[in-house]
Amino acid sequence: MQRGWPTGWLWCRRRAGEIVRGMSAAVSTDAVTAALARFPAVRGHLDAATAGVPPTAAVEATREAVDAWAEGRIDGRGGDVWVNRARAAFARLVGVRPVDVACGNQVSVFAALVAAAVPDGGEIVVAHDDFTSVVFPMLVAEQGGRGVRVRAVPLEEVPGAVSETTSLVAVSAAQSSDGRLVDLDALTAAADACGADVFLDATQAAGWLPIDASRFTYVACGTYKWLLSPRGTAFLAVRPEAAERLPPIHAGWYAADTPWTAVYSRTLEVGAGAKRFDISPAWPLWPATAICTELIADLGAEAIGAYDIALANRLRDGLGLPHDVTPFVIAERPDAAERLAAAGVKAAVRAGRVRIACHLPATAEDVDRAVAALA
Repeated sequence: MQRGWPTGWLWCRRRAGEIVRGMSAAVSTDAVTAALARFPAVRGHLDAATAGVPPTAAVEATREAVDAWAEGRIDGRGGDVWVNRARAAFARLVGVRPVDVACGNQVSVFAALVAAAVPDGGEIVVAHDDFTSVVFPMLVAEQGGRGVRVRAVPLEEVPGAVSETTSLVAVSAAQSSDGRLVDLDALTAAADACGADVFLDATQAAGWLPIDASRFTYVACGTYKWLLSPRGTAFLAVRPEAAERLPPIHAGWYAADTPWTAVYSRTLEVGAGAKRFDISPAWPLWPATAICTELIADLGAEAIGAYDIALANRLRDGLGLPHDVTPFVIAERPDAAERLAAAGVKAAVRAGRVRIACHLPATAEDVDRAVAALA
């Protein structure tokens, strides 16, 4: 069974509970339930925190892209249409303009971009045991000989650790290991008061937790988990004023406003806004990313989150656990992984515990299968 959360998690959970209860009371999940028909008949998948299950249209689009590659029909300019559709969908999901969103391949690449811009002698605050794609680029900056310092604190202490000496806070909105949430309101208030930038990794949150990216300097998101997309695509939302002062150190031809006219330019002509941080796309991955992100944006994080959390609480009921406000459930019994695998339930082992992550296209049937396996 689940051990007690750290003390600081209790107030994070209470604050998140206010958000989730507020959205659930006014949001219907009927559209989410109806959207399940758009997915392949995959049962037992409760592992969205590792990788999502795509809708059928995304699978078909990927197969078509692979066929085009195999037959020598790759159309780069046509691929740009999918990249920009995905960009617009993510912008809609997190409440910013498409011009404020860069398209890339991995969160760590965007984290490294931001870490490299921390001023000499600056301080970076991170959370203990956060995902290494957030932390490693910060540690590289610390070892770069510029006097940058990284200070790690418990997750619940991150907002309180921000001070006048802090240049950047780099933290995941939801922890990969167990779904714990950082207090976003307290974090933004502290950062604004101290003039610190925030790099928020929304990979384990965007798609089920409403994220207003305009509240943060940078919001990065890997798409292959809760956004259901292929691995190898990612987004970075950047505040307009930050885009002007963040050097595009990995700028390539695709960082230009009109990439196809800049392929042999000797003049640096990076794009406006976040476009200057674009990374040349792996075109076969972006049709599915666009389709999946559009579906998530159409349904809305509020409705999806209410659906996902309802599934997670059904699972908690079956395991005798108290209700919570995330779609992550931790199963503590030593043989949980083996029991779930034998029952055809896909979950993951993280930090020595079984992590279950409920997200569409999972249903109550999948949850009940997990309950029966762990009872």
